[in-house]
Amino acid sequence: MPQTLAAPAHSELIIKKSRFIGCVQPMADRASAQAAVDALWKQHPGAAHICWALLAGGQSAAVDDGEPGGTAGRPMLDVLRHQDLEGVLATVVRYFGGVKLGAGGLVRAYTDTIAQALLTAPKVTLQRMTTLQCQVPYALEGLLRREIETAGAELIDVQHGTLVTLQLRLPQTQAAPFVQRINDHGQGRVGWTDAEA
Repeated sequence: MPQTLAAPAHSELIIKKSRFIGCVQPMADRASAQAAVDALWKQHPGAAHICWALLAGGQSAAVDDGEPGGTAGRPMLDVLRHQDLEGVLATVVRYFGGVKLGAGGLVRAYTDTIAQALLTAPKVTLQRMTTLQCQVPYALEGLLRREIETAGAELIDVQHGTLVTLQLRLPQTQAAPFVQRINDHGQGRVGWTDAEA
């Protein structure tokens, strides 16, 4: 099951006089990741490279930032994928120490820096969410609202017309038992509709 991070975690490695400062952190999208990388440049104006990798909702990125192609961003991205992470930005700030590491050395350095940061990173399991929508008579609105709250679901929208239409979001694994419970309480007076409509 995919996981994300609850909070940022950091690491630092010195390899042949080069300093590698790693960070893994929760990140929603590419625009946020780019802003985080821009902020790192302000914190580390003397850095030789700031390489990064992102896995977030299908928006993956692997940026070598001047390192030889495929030696930084891609290996960092592979570490995130190998650990089945989602919604995570990995960054490594490199201060060059004067000794070239070669392609293999760079891959190891960037991989190890991110792997070290992930050792201490607090991980949380991602829950797949689903959206449900139902229509009920006004008499059942209060009951349904209480059931939504009890289930820990999120009430997204309520519309009052001939019937009350409620749209809610909850973990996918809880959807079927929730629908069954509401159908039992509603005694045939609950209509489920496509939430995307």
